Amino acid sequence: MSKNFLARGHIRALNRHHKIAAAGVAALGAAAIALSATPSQASTTVTSEAVPTAQVAYSTEPIKDVKGTVTDQLAVSGVKTEQIAAKQQAAADAAAEKQAAKEQAAKERETEQAADRSAQRAEADKAAPKTYGNNLDGWIRESLDIMKKHGIPGSYEGIHRNIIRESSGNPMAINLWDINAKNGIPSKGLLQVIPPTFEAYHVPGTPKDIYHPVSNITAACNYAADRYGSMDNVNSAY
Repeated sequence: MSKNFLARGHIRALNRHHKIAAAGVAALGAAAIALSATPSQASTTVTSEAVPTAQVAYSTEPIKDVKGTVTDQLAVSGVKTEQIAAKQQAAADAAAEKQAAKEQAAKERETEQAADRSAQRAEADKAAPKTYGNNLDGWIRESLDIMKKHGIPGSYEGIHRNIIRESSGNPMAINLWDINAKNGIPSKGLLQVIPPTFEAYHVPGTPKDIYHPVSNITAACNYAADRYGSMDNVNSAY
């Protein structure tokens, strides 16, 4: 048999089985090797029997165990993350609460200390009597404090204005020319009060001295309040 015939038979055999699986191809290769070992003068028979195709089985069932395991791991991981976040939040809340309590305690201490300082100042003020300057400003201010205790109206400006007009701020001033002087009861002191008026409107707690600056001011303001409503309403001789 010629070489061309062998080649054609070999090609036909290959064409008929080119779709065979990997296992069939390997078997065909082994057959080809056996054929090539036959002497060239001998008759060669090419078999056309189909080589059995290897069967490969595929499963369509899902791998449940693996999927479940991954899902479980993710679930556990999520739970752990939530637990960590919850612990961190709880720690932050506790720290904030502790800080708020600390600040509240500090405020309460400050309030208590301020109250103590106020009480101490009040005690000190009570223990140390208020002092006033021995001048026109001090006399007016002391008179105003006494007037306040007795409910006598009047302002610094009203008192100061009338003192300057009546005596120019001289507590020993005396009027020897007006009608009161002619009647034997001259006006005296800072606000030029006649003795009968001073006696009638003298304010307890002040010296009974018509020339005493504070006594003169408070008695005159007491009289002006009774007659004019307040020394602030007096703008001329009264």
